[in-house]
Amino acid sequence: MTLEENIHNTLYTYLFEKEKIDMRMPEMIDIESKWELIANSYLPDGIREFSKYPNASLGWMMYIGMAVATMWDVDWVRYSQLDDIYAYLKNKRGYDFLDEMVREDFLKLTGDAFNEMEDLVVECANIAHRFLLRDDIEAGTVAAFNAYVQALHQLYLMGAATQLYTLGYRMKKME
Repeated sequence: MTLEENIHNTLYTYLFEKEKIDMRMPEMIDIESKWELIANSYLPDGIREFSKYPNASLGWMMYIGMAVATMWDVDWVRYSQLDDIYAYLKNKRGYDFLDEMVREDFLKLTGDAFNEMEDLVVECANIAHRFLLRDDIEAGTVAAFNAYVQALHQLYLMGAATQLYTLGYRMKKME
């Protein structure tokens, strides 16, 4: 299995056991179609923060996936027209407060739910980070960059899947 498949499977299992996603991952064609643009915009900030704040650097992408899923649910026609979804999100409160902004403005979380979501994202970021460390990839190499992007991609997808599940979307066989 590839690194990305391992990260996917581990995050999926963790989130499924926590009852945060369906047994079957949702098909997220619209959300996935924005991945490359979001990643390209996010990478300068994410890479800069990774050495000192790896959980934020990784976890913020999960929050972005959640925000994009909310955008898809609320008004995809409008939000899909944004030139730079990441910049749109970041410009609301800045990079450092992206997590709080998504939890408050997009997920509408307060109190315990606000803190529980933070804990969930931190653990998912930890899972991804452990994979990056375990593979003993030399920092600053093409391999390290590719591994980081793969981890971000899976966190983005899991964030979107988690939010779609929270919004009530279910992937169940029709009878």
